[in-house]
Amino acid sequence: MSELAANTSGFADHGGTTGLPFPPAIAPEKALNTAQWGMLAFLLSEASFFSTLITSYLAYLGQDTAGPTPREVLSLPLVFATTICLVASSGTIHLAEKRLHENRAREFLLAWAATTGLGIVFLLGTAYEWRQLIVEHQLTISRNLFGTTFYTLVGFHALHVTIGIAMMLGLAGLMLGRRLSIKEAQPVQLVSWYWHFVDGVWLAVFTIVYLVGR
Repeated sequence: MSELAANTSGFADHGGTTGLPFPPAIAPEKALNTAQWGMLAFLLSEASFFSTLITSYLAYLGQDTAGPTPREVLSLPLVFATTICLVASSGTIHLAEKRLHENRAREFLLAWAATTGLGIVFLLGTAYEWRQLIVEHQLTISRNLFGTTFYTLVGFHALHVTIGIAMMLGLAGLMLGRRLSIKEAQPVQLVSWYWHFVDGVWLAVFTIVYLVGR
């Protein structure tokens, strides 16, 4: 009887007057919302799109009977520099998102502006590269298979970078114009996901076109 009383007393201590222990606290479920699922679905479709472009580039690589060839015209020093800018922009946009969660608005805007600036530098480098290819090497999109697949692949990536820059400028404008609270994290998060994706695609393109493809 004394042992039974002790056990009952133990239950009462943990469960109050009912004599039953309380169940453990249930951690809140972390589920993606509609906007996040939408962005993930979009990025998956874009991954499939770029996979097709990359596969086409590799399929036609070395099939030309007339030049110029990638080794003859592609400038590695220039592309190394623009690649560093784009990779660095992944770091600055991550920093911007972190500063936003810390409610450090000024530092968020500075990191956001740095990301936008690095993206613009990347596009300017791409434009300069294309000018050299067209003016100095007469490599146009219709010149040969290399020209067609190169401009298609790199051009669509540049288009995605342009869209990312437009989104970042739009969000910054809404925040500075007080049409969107600077504490609103989800639009920043979704643009960040998109930007990291664009950077990851470029690393694949850079490796295949400028390193493997030479």
